[in-house]
Amino acid sequence: VQLQASGGGLVQAWGSLRLSCAASGRTFSGSTMGWFRQAPGKEREFVAAISWSGGTTYYADSVKGRFTISRDNAKNTVYLQMNSLKPEDTAVYYCATKGYSGSSYYAASYNYWGQGTLVTVSS
Repeated sequence: VQLQASGGGLVQAWGSLRLSCAASGRTFSGSTMGWFRQAPGKEREFVAAISWSGGTTYYADSVKGRFTISRDNAKNTVYLQMNSLKPEDTAVYYCATKGYSGSSYYAASYNYWGQGTLVTVSS
């Protein structure tokens, strides 16, 4: 599976961005997909995940109510709609494909990663 994240950029606080992650490979539609982020000097952290059907979603407490994850299996694409952005949301955002086991909240459960897209939120 190859993952290509896009949609990052510079936005003012309280603004919005939508990230996309296009996947190639036959396992996309059967896999949980996740978004993680890594700010400078910090560890990679979980942001959101979505089950293969889209019926179950998971969010970090820090983004709950502001971010929405969705997917279009026909387009092999997962999205992250980010609203009410804050300067602390500044990070490189990565999409990833989860393996068959492990928690959706843990990076170690994901086996394929995209290259990341930078989101910068100015105050």
